[in-house]
Amino acid sequence: MKITFLGTGTSQGVPIIGCNCEVCTSLDYKDKRLRTSVHIEIEGQSWLIDTSPDLRQQCLQNPHIQRIDAILYTHSHKDHVAGLDEIRAFYYKQNQQDIPIYTNQEVLDKLKMEYDYMFKVPRYPGVAGVQVNLIENKPFHIGNMPVIPLEVMHFEMAVLGFRIGNFTYITDAKTIKAEELEKAKGSKILVVNALRKELHYSHFNLEEALAVAKTVGAERTYLIHISHNLGRHKAVELELPDSVRLAYDGLRLKID
Repeated sequence: MKITFLGTGTSQGVPIIGCNCEVCTSLDYKDKRLRTSVHIEIEGQSWLIDTSPDLRQQCLQNPHIQRIDAILYTHSHKDHVAGLDEIRAFYYKQNQQDIPIYTNQEVLDKLKMEYDYMFKVPRYPGVAGVQVNLIENKPFHIGNMPVIPLEVMHFEMAVLGFRIGNFTYITDAKTIKAEELEKAKGSKILVVNALRKELHYSHFNLEEALAVAKTVGAERTYLIHISHNLGRHKAVELELPDSVRLAYDGLRLKID
């Protein structure tokens, strides 16, 4: 399995429009964060988790992404779904075969509101087609690959994380029940959100994310969904345990 972090920023990205803080004005490419999404290469297939508003730019910056075989959705907030229309290029490149999406009913209802033209029958000419696969918080398969969802709470909103083999991906979490976090144990790689150092009502702060990392005990944990308030990449990295790193846009991992 190969993982590419397409975006590691929070809903406004980094830099934030109009902000002149030291992070937003940094020249370090690791401080430039598009909205959060990840690409997975597994068993010859190409998957996305979420379609961020920056998906077009993300795919152009990662030209190894030549097709999309599946899209998994965590939740319906705009910074995680607003790039769905950008799959049109892949749809035509893949001979106009509907692209499978894996989503719960709540996300599907929002997608149908935002992208009604993709779901109408007959479909509006020229748009991409999707094949809807409804999922819940229980294991399912994409092809021969098992996927284990785990439910986290984003304030009062249920969000799905995913465990795929030795890789567990969690975004936009503030609380996780012990039985859900148990699903992540044994992972080699854990990805979890860490918005900032100060407490936040709907996201883990750095301290909370590190506590989750310690509980799961993965060989390596990568932090995502990062705001400019967390600090400069190179400074925060010095504060982290050896097994924890900040993810950054374009980072690629290989997992056995």
